[in-house]
Amino acid sequence: MTDIHAAAQQGYSVEAHTYARGRPEYPADLLAWLKNDISIIEGKLVVDVGAGTGKFTRLLAQTGADVIAVEPVAAMGAQLVKALPAVKFLVGTADAIPLATATVDAVVCAQAFHWFATQQVLAEFHRVLIRDGRLGLIWNVRDESVDWVAAITEIITPHEGDAPRFYRGDWRKPFTGKYFGPLEKTVSRHQHVGSAQEVIVDRCLSISFIAVLPDDEKARVTDQLKTLIASHPALRDRDSIAFPYLTEAYRAMRLEV
Repeated sequence: MTDIHAAAQQGYSVEAHTYARGRPEYPADLLAWLKNDISIIEGKLVVDVGAGTGKFTRLLAQTGADVIAVEPVAAMGAQLVKALPAVKFLVGTADAIPLATATVDAVVCAQAFHWFATQQVLAEFHRVLIRDGRLGLIWNVRDESVDWVAAITEIITPHEGDAPRFYRGDWRKPFTGKYFGPLEKTVSRHQHVGSAQEVIVDRCLSISFIAVLPDDEKARVTDQLKTLIASHPALRDRDSIAFPYLTEAYRAMRLEV
């Protein structure tokens, strides 16, 4: 079992409650993608790897399939178990899934694969999947074509350090054609609607590398976000804000090795 990146282990332990509150849900039309493209339907078994607080697990449960959530960070898992007591929860990592070989119809990772994107992990996914199994990778991506969303990115990016990030694209490198076929991409648009505290401040504080900052630095980030909210015409004096996201979903088919 590989070590969990410190930013993930520490950040998600400290801010698990903020993650549960501040992270957006996933668009409803993704349910059709799960059923049609990933074949997650009643009678099938799907494993949600890096399930976190269960944000995506909740959508998986709506497919009617049997769902197993796998998560290594105890504080995140506790939030999931509380929110989704009917879902089977296992402590485990992406490279050491506590399931038997060739027993799973689909593996999905939502907002997580960039943390553990290695050949070793793809080999483990390949191991637990059945012959025609499918892999789904999903990310909610901030829509930075909106100026105030781009301004938020400018505030948080200087603090990212060596934390793996989706936007860099390094997560694609393990897909060499050995374990899985080409990645097939689908994009949906949706909005996270709520107060500025929920959809901007809590969302940013739940980011792993922000969560692990010393208190004084975290306070400065919070102040910068609140200044943006108070000064931007699209944000100030608003009871409710619609934070725009692009949800990128990728399918890959298991190959015989």
